[in-house]
Amino acid sequence: MERKLRAGVLGGTGMVGQRFITLLENHPWFELAAVAASPRSAGKTYREAVGDRWKMSTPMPEKAADLTVLDVSDVAGVAEGLDLVFSAVDMSKEEIRAIEEAYARAEVPVISNNSAHRWTPDVPMIIPELNPEHAEIIHAQRKRLGTSNGFIAVKPNCSIQSYTPALHALMEFGPKVVVATTYQAISGAGKTFKDWPEILDNIIPFISGEEEKSEQEPLKIWGRIENGQIVKAQGPLITTQCIRVPVSDGHTAAVFVSFEKKPSKEEIIERWNGYRALPQELGLPSAPKQFIRYMEEPDRPQARLDRDFENGMGISLGRLREDSVYDYKFVGLSHNTLRGAAGGGMETAELLTAKGFIKAR
Repeated sequence: MERKLRAGVLGGTGMVGQRFITLLENHPWFELAAVAASPRSAGKTYREAVGDRWKMSTPMPEKAADLTVLDVSDVAGVAEGLDLVFSAVDMSKEEIRAIEEAYARAEVPVISNNSAHRWTPDVPMIIPELNPEHAEIIHAQRKRLGTSNGFIAVKPNCSIQSYTPALHALMEFGPKVVVATTYQAISGAGKTFKDWPEILDNIIPFISGEEEKSEQEPLKIWGRIENGQIVKAQGPLITTQCIRVPVSDGHTAAVFVSFEKKPSKEEIIERWNGYRALPQELGLPSAPKQFIRYMEEPDRPQARLDRDFENGMGISLGRLREDSVYDYKFVGLSHNTLRGAAGGGMETAELLTAKGFIKAR
């Protein structure tokens, strides 16, 4: 790569936008060139716009702090000179769909953390280790948009990262019924304990829209490209409950699964620990060297101890055992704002760069 690609962050003042900005600091392929947000933040320095709402554990990068925040609705002005944008805007779904498509039509690739385009038939929803082949749908999307360079790619819901990779590694055995309960960190709602004291000593057994996403999005990831769109898989049958718990970062899933062809426990652990995919082969900067690990300790994985495995980009699994109703049960853990949000978006951008879909303009 002759020079680093110039990246912008749309919705850069929110929690996921802040995470994108920290990940762009010293990134070997991308450099932060623009931050855009709402009109009330536009014209201020990024430091001024964020104020006391910086939610990362590391300091605000100095380069970002001194950037003047742009108005995200000024598509032509923000897009000028950028090679790609990461989208974490906080708007209605209709507004997000419109503005992300506007950036794509301005010939800027959009890597989105938002859910608005997850079910657009020609928009790939990618976990790089699971379905990198879905990037090929970008050709059909560009034809629809009338672009040569611009497109939209999205990452899936943060909660499914804690169990979908585990199931994907076992596809040869035909998982047919999956029951998953996710215990989701407050950062998934863009909150810290300072912001949300009522979550302390409490759990909330409802997260709006989360269960439908958790049940349906894996089926798009396991789908196939047909006639210029991604057709979702018909199975396995997935049912979920999603619960908000007083944990800062890290989504945990308790999973039950039955298979068409029941594997042995040893076969399952071997597939998990040995799983490698295209990001590992390509050596993408954000890709974990070990994507999935199985932990033998009876009380692991734990959010506080294990969410930062492989810089928050790895999946930790444990407590695999046979079940009296289903074939097996296990516990999964993923870091929701890294693997599940900005980190997953960053790795997707790296994958699409390696595959030639993102390049210097």
